[in-house]
Amino acid sequence: MQIKIINTSNHDLPHYETIASAGMDLRANLSEPRILKPLERSIVGTGLFIELPVGIEAQVRPRSGLAAKKGITVLNAPGTIDADYRGEIGVILVNLSNEDFTINNGERIAQLVIAKHERAEWEQVESLSETDRGAGGFGSTGVS
Repeated sequence: MQIKIINTSNHDLPHYETIASAGMDLRANLSEPRILKPLERSIVGTGLFIELPVGIEAQVRPRSGLAAKKGITVLNAPGTIDADYRGEIGVILVNLSNEDFTINNGERIAQLVIAKHERAEWEQVESLSETDRGAGGFGSTGVS
Protein backbone atom coordinates (compact mmCIF):
# COMPACT_ATOMS: atom_id res chain seq x y z
CA MET A 1 0.00 0.00 0.00
CA GLN A 2 1.30 3.42 -0.91
CA ILE A 3 0.71 6.26 1.57
CA LYS A 4 1.54 9.88 0.79
CA ILE A 5 3.76 11.51 3.44
CA ILE A 6 5.33 14.90 4.04
CA ASN A 7 8.40 14.88 6.29
CA THR A 8 9.32 18.29 7.74
CA SER A 9 11.71 16.76 10.30
CA ASN A 10 15.41 16.04 9.82
CA HIS A 11 14.81 12.35 10.49
CA ASP A 12 14.37 9.41 8.15
CA LEU A 13 10.86 8.30 7.29
CA PRO A 14 9.36 5.71 9.66
CA HIS A 15 10.15 2.20 8.49
CA TYR A 16 9.64 -1.41 9.53
CA GLU A 17 12.65 -2.77 11.45
CA THR A 18 12.00 -6.40 10.49
CA ILE A 19 9.96 -8.27 7.88
CA ALA A 20 7.38 -9.20 10.55
CA SER A 21 7.13 -5.81 12.32
CA ALA A 22 3.57 -4.47 12.64
CA GLY A 23 4.64 -0.95 13.58
CA MET A 24 7.11 1.71 12.56
CA ASP A 25 8.85 3.92 15.11
CA LEU A 26 7.89 7.59 15.32
CA ARG A 27 10.59 10.06 16.34
CA ALA A 28 10.28 13.29 18.31
CA ASN A 29 10.77 16.40 16.20
CA LEU A 30 11.97 18.99 18.73
CA SER A 31 14.06 22.16 18.49
CA GLU A 32 15.33 21.53 22.05
CA PRO A 33 15.00 18.74 24.64
CA ARG A 34 11.71 18.63 26.55
CA ILE A 35 11.46 17.47 30.16
CA LEU A 36 8.41 15.44 31.08
CA LYS A 37 7.90 15.49 34.84
CA PRO A 38 6.18 12.64 36.73
CA LEU A 39 2.48 12.42 35.78
CA GLU A 40 2.94 15.22 33.22
CA ARG A 41 1.67 14.84 29.67
CA SER A 42 2.74 16.58 26.49
CA ILE A 43 1.95 16.45 22.79
CA VAL A 44 5.20 15.78 20.96
CA GLY A 45 5.31 16.56 17.25
CA THR A 46 6.90 14.25 14.70
CA GLY A 47 7.14 16.55 11.68
CA LEU A 48 5.13 13.98 9.70
CA PHE A 49 1.91 14.58 7.75
CA ILE A 50 0.13 11.72 5.98
CA GLU A 51 -2.72 11.12 3.54
CA LEU A 52 -4.40 7.80 4.25
CA PRO A 53 -6.85 6.08 1.90
CA VAL A 54 -10.46 5.85 3.09
CA GLY A 55 -10.91 2.61 5.05
CA ILE A 56 -7.40 2.86 6.54
CA GLU A 57 -6.37 4.30 9.90
CA ALA A 58 -2.99 4.86 11.51
CA GLN A 59 -2.74 3.84 15.17
CA VAL A 60 -0.22 5.58 17.44
CA ARG A 61 0.87 3.09 20.08
CA PRO A 62 3.40 3.04 22.93
CA ARG A 63 6.86 1.58 22.50
CA SER A 64 7.08 -1.35 24.91
CA GLY A 65 10.72 -0.72 25.85
CA LEU A 66 10.09 2.93 26.70
CA ALA A 67 7.07 1.96 28.79
CA ALA A 68 8.78 -0.90 30.63
CA LYS A 69 12.14 0.80 31.24
CA LYS A 70 11.12 4.44 31.74
CA GLY A 71 7.36 4.47 32.47
CA ILE A 72 6.65 6.58 29.37
CA THR A 73 3.55 5.70 27.40
CA VAL A 74 1.01 7.06 24.93
CA LEU A 75 -1.86 8.50 26.94
CA ASN A 76 -4.69 7.79 24.48
CA ALA A 77 -3.30 4.47 23.25
CA PRO A 78 -3.97 3.66 20.62
CA GLY A 79 -4.38 7.13 19.21
CA THR A 80 -6.26 7.07 15.91
CA ILE A 81 -5.32 9.07 12.84
CA ASP A 82 -8.32 9.18 10.49
CA ALA A 83 -8.07 9.16 6.71
CA ASP A 84 -9.31 12.75 6.45
CA TYR A 85 -6.79 14.23 8.95
CA ARG A 86 -4.04 16.28 7.32
CA GLY A 87 -2.31 17.83 10.34
CA GLU A 88 1.00 16.88 11.91
CA ILE A 89 1.15 13.53 13.66
CA GLY A 90 1.46 14.32 17.34
CA VAL A 91 2.05 11.84 20.14
CA ILE A 92 0.45 12.41 23.55
CA LEU A 93 3.12 11.13 25.92
CA VAL A 94 2.65 10.74 29.68
CA ASN A 95 5.30 10.07 32.30
CA LEU A 96 3.99 7.43 34.72
CA SER A 97 7.31 7.12 36.52
CA ASN A 98 8.57 8.94 39.61
CA GLU A 99 11.45 10.59 37.75
CA ASP A 100 11.79 13.36 35.16
CA PHE A 101 12.19 12.09 31.61
CA THR A 102 13.98 14.07 28.92
CA ILE A 103 12.66 13.74 25.38
CA ASN A 104 15.39 14.46 22.86
CA ASN A 105 15.07 15.36 19.20
CA GLY A 106 15.07 12.18 17.12
CA GLU A 107 14.18 9.92 20.05
CA ARG A 108 11.86 7.03 19.21
CA ILE A 109 8.73 7.90 21.19
CA ALA A 110 5.93 5.72 19.78
CA GLN A 111 5.09 3.34 17.00
CA LEU A 112 2.68 3.71 14.11
CA VAL A 113 0.54 0.80 12.92
CA ILE A 114 -1.41 1.05 9.65
CA ALA A 115 -4.70 -0.87 9.78
CA LYS A 116 -7.87 -1.44 7.77
CA HIS A 117 -11.17 -0.71 9.47
CA GLU A 118 -14.83 -1.19 8.72
CA ARG A 119 -17.72 1.26 8.94
CA ALA A 120 -20.70 -0.07 10.84
CA GLU A 121 -24.39 0.46 10.26
CA TRP A 122 -26.60 0.01 13.30
CA GLU A 123 -29.57 -2.33 13.13
CA GLN A 124 -31.81 -1.57 16.08
CA VAL A 125 -33.50 -4.72 17.45
CA GLU A 126 -35.48 -5.78 20.51
CA SER A 127 -33.20 -8.70 21.53
CA LEU A 128 -29.79 -10.27 20.85
CA SER A 129 -28.88 -13.92 20.30
CA GLU A 130 -28.03 -16.00 23.39
CA THR A 131 -24.46 -17.18 24.17
CA ASP A 132 -22.85 -19.16 26.99
CA ARG A 133 -21.20 -16.00 28.25
CA GLY A 134 -24.28 -13.81 28.07
CA ALA A 135 -23.82 -10.45 29.76
CA GLY A 136 -20.84 -11.55 31.85
CA GLY A 137 -17.79 -9.36 31.56
CA PHE A 138 -14.76 -8.03 33.41
CA GLY A 139 -13.43 -11.34 34.66
CA SER A 140 -16.64 -13.35 34.37
CA THR A 141 -14.90 -16.18 32.48
CA GLY A 142 -12.87 -17.02 35.58
CA VAL A 143 -9.54 -16.39 33.90
CA SER A 144 -7.36 -14.00 35.87
